[in-house]
Amino acid sequence: MGKRTAKCKFKFPAVGTHCYNVSMTIAKVRTVSGLRARVKTWRQAGLSVGLVPTMGALHAGHLSLVAGVLKKTGRAVVSIFVNPAQFGGGEDFENYPRNEAEDCKMLEAAGAHLVYLPSAAEMYPEGPGATVRVAGLSEVLCGKFRPGHFEGVATVVTKLLLQCLPDAAIFGEKDFQQLRVIQKLAADLDIPVEILGGATVREADGLAMSSRNAYLTAAQRSTAAALPKTIKTLLNKAQAGEDLRTLEKEGRAGLLLNGFEAVDYLEFREAGDLSLSRKAGKETRLFAAAWIGKTRLIDNMKVE
Repeated sequence: MGKRTAKCKFKFPAVGTHCYNVSMTIAKVRTVSGLRARVKTWRQAGLSVGLVPTMGALHAGHLSLVAGVLKKTGRAVVSIFVNPAQFGGGEDFENYPRNEAEDCKMLEAAGAHLVYLPSAAEMYPEGPGATVRVAGLSEVLCGKFRPGHFEGVATVVTKLLLQCLPDAAIFGEKDFQQLRVIQKLAADLDIPVEILGGATVREADGLAMSSRNAYLTAAQRSTAAALPKTIKTLLNKAQAGEDLRTLEKEGRAGLLLNGFEAVDYLEFREAGDLSLSRKAGKETRLFAAAWIGKTRLIDNMKVE
């Protein structure tokens, strides 16, 4: 394939063209053609391919996804791309943590075979254009509070799946709504990729691992532990038969009393279609999004 040259309308912070000062054997490509050439070589050797899409700033949760996809496939591609299309006005795109060299080190240690590091111009040669929208699933929870977010997610994931054409791709259950949106788009658009979910990885105090946890001060980090504790407490009460709407109100009030500054949502919903739950059942999950300072934390857990 020829070299792609185009202008991009997105502003994108500069990154180096290599992982500097790191002695590594992990392969790195920055173009669609380079990615497809490497995948083609693996295919010709009879190997299956898995994809782990990320925005970098990697932690143990991401590495668990690499391990998860390698249980299903012979080769693991990890993409690192901070997608401007999924950030709204006033969100943290410019400040989102980026550390390419450290990410590459971690991925090599985790057994990944290839890091795909496209630029914004590579991903969006003409700037914003065709988009993918998943109705229904995208309109509740985070979709209600982050207009356009899931269109950006669905579009970039569709592009990544078509650029790589893996046998499987994996996404963390911490962003459970995102996982369901991606499963739906792959099914509806007949993209022949198995979409896997990876269990949420948590800190010792229960806080879900997230790249944005790095924004928290020591005091805020202590407050953040109230989020998973609140979710667990409410799930136990739901299983005991208490009214779900009453528990939601109790949970929101409790988070505010524990130091959170705002609660976007705290809702019991069904895993399949994300509809509001009437009573706790085996498909019920409790979803929450709340703010500490300028940091928005999300989490969800299922009824056991």
